[in-house]
Amino acid sequence: MQITIVGAGNMARGIATRALLGGHTVTITAKDAGKAVGLVDELRTRDHRSGLIGAADDSAVDTADLVVLAVPFDAARELAASYGARLSGKVLVDISNPVDASLDGLVVTPGTSAAERIAEAAAPDVRVVKAFNTTFATTLVAGQVDGTPLDVFIAGDDETARKQVADLVTSGGLNPVDVGALRHARQLEGFQLLHMALQIGEGGHGWASTIKIVTP
Repeated sequence: MQITIVGAGNMARGIATRALLGGHTVTITAKDAGKAVGLVDELRTRDHRSGLIGAADDSAVDTADLVVLAVPFDAARELAASYGARLSGKVLVDISNPVDASLDGLVVTPGTSAAERIAEAAAPDVRVVKAFNTTFATTLVAGQVDGTPLDVFIAGDDETARKQVADLVTSGGLNPVDVGALRHARQLEGFQLLHMALQIGEGGHGWASTIKIVTP
């Protein structure tokens, strides 16, 4: 797939790493063009990076099959609205966690989620999928915690779109967990709030833990 990642922070680095290892073509764009260039240069120094196109302006959104908004919730919602029909028919991946600064609660009202708010802001035929919000950036780069591949929980109303994101996850060496409709992003964002809060408490996990479903 042609994947455009909007953002050049730590989560963009992690998702780009997985996508490139999966053989996808990745373009990175960001409000700060210098950060996008810097991330591309960093990724090019590693192995298996033949699929990296480079840093570009936001015209990269137009040619993508799948667009990842690797930015905070408010910025993601604004971008979804501003891109408008440019995202028509595309898969738009929201990775955000709408948490307050103290990690004590969510900033979205009960009965909704960041992903649903982003879908409301986007053009009607944009296929919004929630994914990667329960994985921390450093664990994405590694692809595993304690030798176990990460689970990536996926929610979206379009089954084909969920499968496309699952293909990205699988090809990058991770385990997709399809949880169904986009409304289940509410639960994904809720338990990631707790997961994030555990990182900063006494005996915290240092942003190195993951949420995993283990079966017999």
